Amino acid sequence: MTDRIREFLRNRKEDGPCLVLDLDIVRDNYGAFAKTLPDTKVYYAVKANPHPDILALLNRLGSSFDVASVQETQAVLATGCKPDRISYGNTIKKESEIATAFRLGVTLFAVDCEAEVDKIARAAPGARVICRIHCDGTGAEWPLSRKFGCEPEFAPDILERAHKSGLVAHGISFHVGSQQHNVEAWDRALASTAAIFKSLAERGIALSTVNLGGGFPAKYVRKTPKLESYGKAIFRSLRRHFGNRIPETIIEPGRGMVGNAGVIEAEVVLIAKRSPEDDTRWVYLDIGKFHGLAETIGESIRYPIRTRRDRDESGPCIVAGPTCDSVDVLYEKTPYPLPITLAIGDKVLIEATGAYTSTYSSVGFNGYPPLKSYVLATSEITAVAA
Repeated sequence: MTDRIREFLRNRKEDGPCLVLDLDIVRDNYGAFAKTLPDTKVYYAVKANPHPDILALLNRLGSSFDVASVQETQAVLATGCKPDRISYGNTIKKESEIATAFRLGVTLFAVDCEAEVDKIARAAPGARVICRIHCDGTGAEWPLSRKFGCEPEFAPDILERAHKSGLVAHGISFHVGSQQHNVEAWDRALASTAAIFKSLAERGIALSTVNLGGGFPAKYVRKTPKLESYGKAIFRSLRRHFGNRIPETIIEPGRGMVGNAGVIEAEVVLIAKRSPEDDTRWVYLDIGKFHGLAETIGESIRYPIRTRRDRDESGPCIVAGPTCDSVDVLYEKTPYPLPITLAIGDKVLIEATGAYTSTYSSVGFNGYPPLKSYVLATSEITAVAA
């Protein structure tokens, strides 16, 4: 929560939940990433929050971009960014989407199987490919280890197929899981990556790049290590497994870039007990899983919730959204401590919600409108419906 966000919410007249994001924080976060890993290129993960003002700021700062669709590619290009600063990191793409991105100038694509290599060879001849490998996501609050990535021992064959198809076997990528708390999580993946580099070198194919992915955390309820600790641990692992011949490296921060820059203001719609003896209250907000808080699935991400009554005694609450869907419950397995004096109509602030909220918001489930987003620039406020 910054003073600028606090002032904006104090003067806001509209009703309904909203996300307010401070670009000054995004600017500072970019600077921290650039300083922590100075020899690594920053590719912002656009899916975290693709607001045009965020993309424009990061482009001005010199960031590159990781995209997952043609639409995200077009949004980045609209800032004036050159296509050689775009990586198409989604390993699941229609051949027509590959062809469109290639026509737009994108030449770097991720793969994790031979079939994807074949599509790129047909639709983007001569393009560079990075093979994504599976790695252990232990320590992450939002694991990404099942859907993407081949087993490391399969990667050399995939990249050799790319090479023989006229593509450039460019490197290896992996993702240690979003909101990763273990600063050493990159070490095992880098050991596998170094072995793949060696295997391909023996086949006469020289890889040049390691995409270290994302995983850098935002500050939620649970305490996280400092960014500098991640940078030092990653560099130690690079030296351990590559010696003095460290390849070009890429990072793809998303949550770590914009998460702590945003705050959602919501309202308490109802407070209820299920029986007179029940000590746990149900607190219903005017925002839920379908309005941007999808990452509370499995209670994976536990956002800080603030109220103006936080100095009062607290009690356990089940926190839920307003829709007529029984899955629209945010925190039940581990009830959330909220003030006993909390009342219907009170505003609550859900902090660190700058990432993966506005884009998860539905277009109208139960008739509720999408989450509004306000971005605070240095001298202006831009309001859009996300």
